[in-house]
Amino acid sequence: MFQAEMYRNIARTTGESVSTIKRLGFLIANPSQPISDPEAEHLGPHVIDWDEFEAHQEEFDATTSFEFAAL
Repeated sequence: MFQAEMYRNIARTTGESVSTIKRLGFLIANPSQPISDPEAEHLGPHVIDWDEFEAHQEEFDATTSFEFAAL
C-alpha cells in the first residue's frame, strides 16, 4: 500500500480530510518491532491501538449512565 492510498483510506474511514491525516503523520507500523520514542515518557505514546480504544469505549458506554431531569 502506498502512503497516499493509506492517507485516503484513513481519511475516508475517520471522516477527516486527507490534509489532516497527512498532518497527523500516520504510518504503517510493524507490531513486532517496538517503537523507540524518547518523548513518549513526557508526551505519551504516539501510537493508538484502536482495538483497545474501542474496547475501553464500549466498557465505558456499558457502565455509564446519565440521569435526566423530567421537565
